[in-house]
Amino acid sequence: MRELIVEADGGSRGNPGPAGYGAVVIDAATGETLAEAAEYLGVTTNNVAEYSGLVAGLRAARDLDPTATVRVRMDSKLVVEQMSGRWQIKHPAMRPLAAEARAILPPDQVTYEWIPRAENKHADRLANEAMDAGKRGEQWSPSQSTADLDAGAAARSAAPRKGRGELRDQPRPTLAQTTPATTPDTDDIRAARNVASEAPATGAGAAPPDLGTPTTFVLLRHGETPLTPQKRFSGSGGSDPALSDTGRHQADRVATALAARGTVQDVIASPLARCRETAAIVAARLGLDVRIEDGLRETDFGAWEGLTFAEVRDRYPDDMSAWLSSPDAEPTGGGESFEAVAHRVAAARDKLLAAHTGRTVLLVSHVTPIKTLVRLALGAPPEALFRMELSAASLSVVAYYGDGNASVRLLNDTSPLR
Repeated sequence: MRELIVEADGGSRGNPGPAGYGAVVIDAATGETLAEAAEYLGVTTNNVAEYSGLVAGLRAARDLDPTATVRVRMDSKLVVEQMSGRWQIKHPAMRPLAAEARAILPPDQVTYEWIPRAENKHADRLANEAMDAGKRGEQWSPSQSTADLDAGAAARSAAPRKGRGELRDQPRPTLAQTTPATTPDTDDIRAARNVASEAPATGAGAAPPDLGTPTTFVLLRHGETPLTPQKRFSGSGGSDPALSDTGRHQADRVATALAARGTVQDVIASPLARCRETAAIVAARLGLDVRIEDGLRETDFGAWEGLTFAEVRDRYPDDMSAWLSSPDAEPTGGGESFEAVAHRVAAARDKLLAAHTGRTVLLVSHVTPIKTLVRLALGAPPEALFRMELSAASLSVVAYYGDGNASVRLLNDTSPLR
């Protein structure tokens, strides 16, 4: 099987400050540079820039060969340890980027390796070129790249290498004018902070995991609409149907059950009519107000809105096949990919966790966002979305702990409807 190497870097001149990333894809057998990517990100932090570089590098590798194994090499200990699963991802801004990175390729195709900054000069220089372009009010383009001078010449002149460590051992020329993406002082501070706050506690006298009061999301799919029994695509780009009589009855039954439990403290809903109506029925019974969160809306299914699965398969067979096999494939007509929805839902989740720490919150949403929250809590791949059943007016529960762990406590409970 072909092996690709992704080297990625990101930096911020100020942390937070003007930031950019660089990424390069290398053929592991020949050392040939196959692709470069860089972008100015505006004002953000080092860690966000590092993760952005990782995402760009993985996407470039996937575009070159989606079946290849990919070895990611980065000088960010934080990113390598978090993506390897050894450290928790605690910062809300990093979680959606990490989820995005994990969704690009199957996890068993990607490994992560930390390297010293001196061995990451190619990606470092790309990141600095992107930041320099941003300072000029421009975006980086491949025609501006001189980063290959820093690392590519040595790789191209070397004999083919097969071992995992052999590429690292090749000498690389240094350029005095190359500016590090982050200063040594910043890296030293960042490394110390990462070890203190991100590394898992182990050994005698170590602090135990944070198992205090979790933030609990009670996930309620809206009640039936006229389109639900017909199993038609009904997303955020369609007719926005209201609840049917059956749907209103379902919402009333769920409201009775939740009122009996007495644990819900806040109610937040998707902006679509069927969720707002479901949430209003439940909130009235609980004596609470309803807040709207746009990130909880359903997928935009583009030209498929209002059609059944069979109708889409007949009219758009190629698009349907691509959609079922790849998380970044969009429905016909510019709908949302599962990857885009996951990024949006993860951002909404992190915002709500920060605003409702330690509380029990009812989120009234749709099939894809609820399944996505469950999938992300389990750390499951995107194809897990097709392996979950979620009935109208069903309840699911996910608890989020202060140490970054999540626990799925309930899925697709329809007992209040019986």
